[in-house]
Amino acid sequence: MSKIGNAFCKGKAFIAFLTCGDPDLETTAAAVRAAVRGGADLIELGIPFSDPTAEGPVIQGANLRALQGGVTTDKVFALVRELRKDVTVPLVFMTYANVIFSYGAERFLANCAESGIDGLILPDLPFEEKEEFLPVCRKYGVDLISMIAPTSADRIAMIAREAEGFLYLVSSLGVTGERSEIRTDLAAIVRTVRENTKTPCAIGFGISTPAQAGAMAALADGAIVGSAIVRILEQYGKEAPERIGRYVRTMKEAMEELG
Repeated sequence: MSKIGNAFCKGKAFIAFLTCGDPDLETTAAAVRAAVRGGADLIELGIPFSDPTAEGPVIQGANLRALQGGVTTDKVFALVRELRKDVTVPLVFMTYANVIFSYGAERFLANCAESGIDGLILPDLPFEEKEEFLPVCRKYGVDLISMIAPTSADRIAMIAREAEGFLYLVSSLGVTGERSEIRTDLAAIVRTVRENTKTPCAIGFGISTPAQAGAMAALADGAIVGSAIVRILEQYGKEAPERIGRYVRTMKEAMEELG
């Protein structure tokens, strides 16, 4: 089992997403550490990109602010090295294929392994094209994490059978962002996943409240929260980390109670 799989061994996993460098890299580091203290089991780190097609306005804004602040991929790798001095939970990059192409896939994955990145999520990489990156990911021991959407239909079983790390189950059609209600028949998708793999699955997109986190934990193996955390960073800037820690704690407690 990979290190990512171990994050799901102690119960339902809470996964926190942050955009690196919003409002600055020092605050990102503080927010990651606060989230871990609050109970986050795995951290997704977004590498800023100029055209984040899977993201809603909250995370799009974070990408823009980070890029305007001078964040680069190399600076993000330096951030990961700094975090790994004391952060032991799995760390996963969420970014876009063009970021890796422009950096060089071999160099990018080598740096992932050297700095302490455990997995990679590429929302714009179709499952059928994953061989573009899978061999080099495996060479460096980085899990290439697959996504399943409500539209995946008869592809769900196929994606699940080849999953590694964890499966990212997208709760709703559209881009990331907080939602008042999630109407997708997630239970049916999770059943298909469980029939085809032992790899854990976590649900993301639209989760922002303790009740939603608890409901997702009852269905799947974990919940992913991004926009709600990024919004706290947008509102409170350098003062956000302590608030993020408290927010993560309430979400994790709801998952433990209801999951």
